[in-house]
Formats: sequence, structure tokens, C-alpha cells
Amino acid sequence: MSETVKIISPVDGSVYAERPIASEAELDRAVASARSAQGDWAMKSVAERSRYVIAALEALMAMNDEIVPELAWQMGRPVRYGGEMGGVEERTRYMVQIAEAALAPNRYTDKPGFTRYVKREPVGVVLVIAPWNYPFMTAINTIMPALIAGNSVILKHAAQTLLVGERLAKAFEAAGIPKGVFQNVVLSHSQTEKLLGSGKIDHINFTGSVAGGRAIERAAAGTFASLGLELGGKDPAYVREDADLDYAIAGLVDGAFYNSGQCCCGIERIYVHESRFDDFVEGFAGMTRQYVLGNPLEEATTLGPMAQPRFADWVREQTAEALRKGAKPLIDTSKFEMDKPGTAYLAPQVLVDVDHQMSVMREESFGPVVGIMKVRSDEDAIPLMNDSPYGLTASVWTKDEEAAIAIGDRVETGTVFMNRCDYVDPALVWTGVKDTGKGAGLSTFGYDALTRPKSYHLRLET
Repeated sequence: MSETVKIISPVDGSVYAERPIASEAELDRAVASARSAQGDWAMKSVAERSRYVIAALEALMAMNDEIVPELAWQMGRPVRYGGEMGGVEERTRYMVQIAEAALAPNRYTDKPGFTRYVKREPVGVVLVIAPWNYPFMTAINTIMPALIAGNSVILKHAAQTLLVGERLAKAFEAAGIPKGVFQNVVLSHSQTEKLLGSGKIDHINFTGSVAGGRAIERAAAGTFASLGLELGGKDPAYVREDADLDYAIAGLVDGAFYNSGQCCCGIERIYVHESRFDDFVEGFAGMTRQYVLGNPLEEATTLGPMAQPRFADWVREQTAEALRKGAKPLIDTSKFEMDKPGTAYLAPQVLVDVDHQMSVMREESFGPVVGIMKVRSDEDAIPLMNDSPYGLTASVWTKDEEAAIAIGDRVETGTVFMNRCDYVDPALVWTGVKDTGKGAGLSTFGYDALTRPKSYHLRLET
């Protein structure tokens, strides 16, 4: 009997779906097919490749009514939020919009008698190892521009959200994409490791944990495959003295607890100017108490279960450690009847009297807990914002744009937000520093990561 992967639903702990792992022969055929198909695919024009991508996007969007409850069963996001197709469409259409210019040759005309230019060529076969928390958007961040640029793509999706890979495969099949250009595979960890070290993959994109990123680097060592690694965050927000408090509270509550806090760029710690601290905390805790924790298939639910009980247990332990060290909880979790130890259901929690000796203020939580600290000034806030191994996004809430830019210049992060958070703008590069990883996605920089430069130096006279 072949080995299988089971999706254990966070809704009720049942086996929601089960799929066989690819045999070694099937994997070999998939890789060979990707390599064989890539050359002809690269010969098509950018416009033609883009048409296939848009057709796949439209096929995927047509499945949304089925996808939304499917996602709730797989990873717990409430159906009331409607899935991810808005972000998928925005990012895909933007990458199509900029493709011709981003992939056009750079021409140099300052030397008479010569034709000189640099082309952008596809890297070849791209392996996407996608996560479960935003299983469509994180996958298409690489899949769509990789295909538009002329690469073939092999997708290995997270075990928790295997059906997302199948949905994407169906969408590309409906679009009529040539055989081998896009493939979805179900692999074991050992198979993935072997593939990474095979030398048959030209670019690897992985979104996941720091430990996972390090394992990817080790497995691919010596192959010279390029890497894109997004490995999480501990994203801070700073509420300045001049902030619009009601606006900041609403934005940051959503930024902290949307998707049960399971967002790479979700808000995990907040620093508030001392003059606004009490009012901010009161409003933030009051809004947090309004969440309804429950079955994500019910419309009334605004906070679903985390994807797995062990993820909820990690957040419970982080919170317990903070309480042992003197933190004060502002949310009475007994009011949330579904919150039970050992389950994936976890109430939101807001902590004050926190400090950076507590894990909850420095190490990634990836769940519905946030610590709030009082600060005296920008000079007080900036070192605290930097005091984490991660650097994905940082958020400043203020009426002073110059101050936000000045603070952003000193914060170690990939993206600086002012008066917003937890959003990926496809026009801007998605990147990070420190343990958040390396590489670039979306924008013109995303195309740079998925192509290689090739120089042409042609002398017209002899």
C-alpha cells in the first residue's frame, strides 16, 4: 500500500482528505516533463504566456464558492471572510500588467557600431513549496510570475492544504496550459529533500519556518539553485502621540487577529506612546472582546481554530510564560466557550506589563496573542522594534509622514507601513531581513528573482 498524506481538519479533528504520495517514478516523470516543457514554453511571447495565466486565474475564481468552505475545513479560516481570491486576482493581474516592461531587454546605445543589450531569460524549472496559512496567495506570488517569465513550475503544497494544489492544477488544466508547464505533486519530506539536492531544480521558493528554511538551504547546498525564503516575522507596530487612535485600534486589532493571527506579516507586538497608552489599551481590549470564536463554517464566527492543536499549544505556552514573568492578561478567555486546552480553538489574548525578556515579545507566535508596551518616544520605540530575530514588516501610526519615513529608515525590516498593516502590495517588493529570510517576490524585483541576465555584445563593423 502506498504512503499517504492526511489532512486533519482543525474544525473537528477528522480526516478531511487523504492523498497518496507520489512514487519515485512519478516524481522522476514530473521533473523530466517540467524540463522538457520549459523550452517550448519560454519560446512563447510574454503576452501569450500571460493569457494562459489570466485564463487560469479566471478558472480559479470561478471555483471560489467551493474553495471557501474547503479552506475552512483544511485550515480553519471562517467562511465569512470569503477566501483569498481578491488578493490572488490583484497580484496576478498586476504581475501581468508589468510583465512586458519588467522582462524587456535593457538596451545600451551609447557606442556607435555596436548593438548591446541584456535580456532576461527564465531560470528554468521552479519548485514552489507553499505554506498553509494563505495557501493560494503565497503560492501564486511565485507561480504566476514564474510562468509569465517563461519558467515551468512544480508545486509541492503543505500537507495541511493539499487540496489547494489540486485546485491550482485544475485551473491551469482548464486554461489549456501545455503539459508539464505546471504540475502539482504530493511528496514526503524525504522525497522533497532528495529533489532539492538533485540538481534538477533551478530556483526554489519556500515559505515557512526558520528551521524549514535552514533545512532547504542544507538540502540544496552545492546545486547552485537560487533560493527565495520567507521564514516568518515578529512584526511590530508603533502608535505615536499624534496617531488617530480609533483608526489605529481598528486597524491593529484586525492586523493582530485576522486569520487567528496566522499571518506572516500579522501584528505580534505593539508599542504605544505613554500619553495614549491607557486609551489605546482600553479600546484595543474592548474590540478584541467582540470576537466570536467558533466553527469556521458558521457565518457568526469571526475567529476560527488555528490550523493544528500543536500551534495553539505553542501560543498557550508563550502566554503562560509571559504571565509567569508578570504580564497581565486583559481578556477573560473563559468567555470563549470553544477555547479548550489540547484543541485548535484558542481565544484572542491581549497582554500588558510585558517586556522583552518574554518570548511573546521577541519570538514568533503566529497565533491570536499580542503584547502591548508603553514607550516614551521614537527613540524608545525604535530599539524595541528592532529587538527580534525577524524583519518582515513594521507599522507606524502617525499623522506625520516625515516622521514615519525617518523611523522606517532605522527599523530593520523589509516593508514599512504608515497607518496600515498586514497587506501585500504587488507593486512593492516583498522581502525581509535577518531570520525572515532572503530573496524577493512580486513587483519588478520578483521578476529579477525568477530570471537570469544574458548579455549580447554585437559588433556591427569589422
